[in-house]
Amino acid sequence: MTRWHDRLTIVEGDITRQHVDAIVNAANEELRRGGGVCGAIHAAAGPALERECRQLGFCGTGEAVSTRGYDLPCKLVIHTVGPIWGVGAGEREDELLASCYRESIRLAADRGADTIAFPSISTGIYGFPIERAAGVALAAIRAGLQDNPEIREVRLVCWSKGDLAVYQAALGRALRDEDPPAAS
Repeated sequence: MTRWHDRLTIVEGDITRQHVDAIVNAANEELRRGGGVCGAIHAAAGPALERECRQLGFCGTGEAVSTRGYDLPCKLVIHTVGPIWGVGAGEREDELLASCYRESIRLAADRGADTIAFPSISTGIYGFPIERAAGVALAAIRAGLQDNPEIREVRLVCWSKGDLAVYQAALGRALRDEDPPAAS
């Protein structure tokens, strides 16, 4: 049996250049073109993405919807709205962020995708502390992979070396917590 972390890849790079079935957009509730990851995805996908998003109209925080990939090297763009740090009560923000990852994985599986790439959701303009977000993301990805065995790979695409180091350290902690050292 394949372990969840054997299906996880953490890389530094540009999410718009990932050759996977689905990429995840850190969207806003109105599904409008924004800055950061959202703006880059819209720019790379072309104007048809914006038109389809306008037709969808809305996505709630912690939820996910999908569109075609258009000019991107993927079939699908999964739009998910992460929480804005400081608006909830800490635990509620963690729950909403985890839901973004789980719902995106579920939706990818429902749409026939078996590879999916995520950015670091909510850690840009939404201000979610990246160290906390990384732990939440990895726990949610683990749960999402357990619930959706047809997903072959989840790729976390980090924009910078610093972000990459944070996610790699969080994975190390998650694996240590999973397999504590044997008592002597």
